[in-house]
Amino acid sequence: MIADPLLWIAAALGAFMVGVSKAGITGLSILSIALFTQVFPSSKQASGLVLPLLIFGDFVAVFAYRKHTQWRYVWRLFPWTGLGVVLGYLTLGRISDHTAKSLIGGIIVTLAALSFWRTYISAPIEQRTAALHWSVAALIGVVAGFITLVANAAGPLMAIYLVIMRLPKMEYVGTAAVFFMLLNLFKVPFMANLGLITLQSFGFNLMLAPAVLLGAAAGRWLLLRINQKLFEHLVLALSALGGILLLL
Repeated sequence: MIADPLLWIAAALGAFMVGVSKAGITGLSILSIALFTQVFPSSKQASGLVLPLLIFGDFVAVFAYRKHTQWRYVWRLFPWTGLGVVLGYLTLGRISDHTAKSLIGGIIVTLAALSFWRTYISAPIEQRTAALHWSVAALIGVVAGFITLVANAAGPLMAIYLVIMRLPKMEYVGTAAVFFMLLNLFKVPFMANLGLITLQSFGFNLMLAPAVLLGAAAGRWLLLRINQKLFEHLVLALSALGGILLLL
């Protein structure tokens, strides 16, 4: 599938970042997506090839952090995200790669800026844990579902949502792990129906699985040693950077 050794290195690095993002710093997921879009000519093809790697990383993360999951945040978003996946499935064949990337990048950068403003500038400390209106959660859920089917790029949106909720880092990672495991498994029939997951692509996934596992170990090591404030800053900064990369 890949003949150039440099592309294999890029793919292995992308798989490593998948593992780190699943078990450590969630914002790195968008950088892994950016790498895979460089390895494969089509962002849609890359989306199908990366999905099984993401699911493998999800299972590893859920096994490690399942006790920290805050289920109320999962159920608040998941129905809306499922709706977004269906909308993405219906429109995937009607938009170009360039349009999809620009749309996703613009949404991520805007939400990252709004999150920074709300969390660190506008709201005083005692108000930062205030719940978002249900319509905001619904909007984030639908958009996340749509872009996760198009480009597996819902990570930054979920990251921004959980940062706004001010979850401690362990609860943040545990909640994100379960949410994305359910979401990515839900996506599989749609991606298979679109011809983006095949036996050939799954063989490619198996070769990169050790890199995901190694990244997950590195991510857990990092998560246990990073403080909460730095964790939140990294998540927001990496999410914004990923959105800018998609725009470029």
